[in-house]
Amino acid sequence: MIVIGIDPGLARLGYGVLQAERDTITPIDYGCLQTPAQMPAGERLLAQYNGVAALLDRYQPACLALEQLFFTKNVTSAMSVSEVRGVILLAAQQRQIPVIEYTPNQVKQAITGSGRADKRQVQEMICRLLHLDAVPKPDDAADGLSIALCHIHVMR
Repeated sequence: MIVIGIDPGLARLGYGVLQAERDTITPIDYGCLQTPAQMPAGERLLAQYNGVAALLDRYQPACLALEQLFFTKNVTSAMSVSEVRGVILLAAQQRQIPVIEYTPNQVKQAITGSGRADKRQVQEMICRLLHLDAVPKPDDAADGLSIALCHIHVMR
């Protein structure tokens, strides 16, 4: 089973692709889709859509795990993340790929055993669990892997 995890963002969208077979979880790919701040919003959304669509077409995942939107004080940022979530959901729906959403605390709980873990603790566990030599950079890529791994742990 191939799972793709996505940490949505307009400037940087983190993703992680994992393959789960029996008791083995193997990282296939991870990284970031980035758009420049000076690009018009519509073009940035199209770029993120095209990037996600290409990932879905390339890896043909059984499902897409997506981080739920977490509202903070920055409403402008939350709005742009909502728009990106829309294009991610559209790309998945067009390919009939189920989307499962997880809160940040659910991801932390699944990876570290504690919903109060900090970002560094989650990243260190990702390295251990996936046998990576170093923490994936940028942080958004590590977040994408965390979300995919959370889904695999929840499904087991």
